[in-house]
Amino acid sequence: METTLEQLLVSTHANACLSCGKCTAVCPLSVQGSSFSPRRLVESVVQGDGASTLGSDWVWECLGCLACTQVCPANVRFTAFVRDLRLEAHSAAGANARCTHSGIIHGWMHLMASDGTTLNRLDWTDGLRISDDGDTVYFVGCLPFYDPLFKDIGAEGTDIARAVVRILNAIGVEPQVLADEVCCGHDLLWSGDEEGFRKLAGRNIELLRSSGAKRVVTACPECAYALKVEYPAYVGDTNLEVLHISQLIADAIESGALSLKSDDGGTVTFHDSCWLGRYQGLYEPPRKALSGAGYKLVEMADHHGEALCCGTGSWIECGAVNKRIQVERLQQAVATGADVLVTACPKCQIHFRCAQDDQGVRDRLSMEIRDLTTLLAEKLASDGAEH
Repeated sequence: METTLEQLLVSTHANACLSCGKCTAVCPLSVQGSSFSPRRLVESVVQGDGASTLGSDWVWECLGCLACTQVCPANVRFTAFVRDLRLEAHSAAGANARCTHSGIIHGWMHLMASDGTTLNRLDWTDGLRISDDGDTVYFVGCLPFYDPLFKDIGAEGTDIARAVVRILNAIGVEPQVLADEVCCGHDLLWSGDEEGFRKLAGRNIELLRSSGAKRVVTACPECAYALKVEYPAYVGDTNLEVLHISQLIADAIESGALSLKSDDGGTVTFHDSCWLGRYQGLYEPPRKALSGAGYKLVEMADHHGEALCCGTGSWIECGAVNKRIQVERLQQAVATGADVLVTACPKCQIHFRCAQDDQGVRDRLSMEIRDLTTLLAEKLASDGAEH
C-alpha cells in the first residue's frame, strides 16, 4: 500500500507540495471553517501516514472543485490526488464515502452496472422528434431519475431532457436517444468505486460506438467530462466528438442555425459549475447563449475561474459546511439583483434548490433557479419539436 501511495505522490506531483497554504486559502471547505485542507491531506501522506489517512474523513470531504489546483505554484494536481486516494481507500482499505440522500442515487448507479439490468428510459421522449440513426446522440444521463427524488424542490430533471431535444430539433437535429444508455459513472469513480465506473463506461462505450453517430451531446458537465476525459483514461474512447449543449447552442446562434426570441428577457446571473468551467474551460458558450436570447447578464462577485462551487459533489458528504457554501453562493446571486439564477449543470441546480428549501433560507434568499436549456427552450422563435 505504501508503494502505491508513493507512486500516487509522484504521478500527481503532490511530492512537490511547498506547504505554502495557497490551496487552503481558496478551498471553499476551509474558508467555511472545515478542518479539511488540501495541503494537510498531502502532508499526511508525504510524512508516511498513509494507512491512517486512507481511513480519514478528509479523503471524502474534498469537493473536487479544482480551485486548489488552479492556484498551486508547484503544479500539484490536488484533485487528482484525492480521486486516486479514494480509489485506493475503497479498493485496498475497504473504505466507503458517506452517500447523500440515503444512498439512493449511488444505488441506482450500481443497479445499472449490474449484468442483465434493463431500463425503461424513453417514456419522456413522447412528442419529440428523435432518430434511430442520426449523426448526433443525446446522452441523457440520470436526468429522468432525479424527478421522483427531487420533485418536492422543483428540480428540472426531465424538463431539462425535453428542453435539450426541443432545442436540437429547432437547430435541425433529430438526435438518437439510446434506450440502453446507463449512468456515465463519473460519481462512482469520484467516490472510489473504479470497478463500478468501468462497468458503466464499458456499456456506454459499446452503445455509442455502435450508434453510427459522429458526436454526442449532453446537458450535464460531468457526463461531458466523463465521456471526453475519464473514459479514454480508464476504459476507452467513444470515438465521438463530445459537446456540452451550451457549446452547440452558442455555435448555432452565431451561425444563424438557431433562432431565439431576442426580446428583453430580463436580468439573469450565471453560475459557473466546476466541471463546465474549471475542468473544461467552457465559460463563454452559456453566456453567448443567454445574450443571444436577449437576457441581460450580471456577474456574481465570484465568477468564471474564481466561481464558488455549489458545495458538494458525487452525491457524497453534504453537511453543515457544505450548506454554508451553498448559502454563500445564493447570497452572491441575490446580491446581483438578477431575477433568475441560471445553471448549466443539473446537479448544481438541485444543490441550490435543496439549500434554498431549508427552513429560513428561502425567505432570505428567494430567487428563481433555472437550467440554461429550459430557459432557452421558452425562447425558441420557431418550435416544431413537439407534435
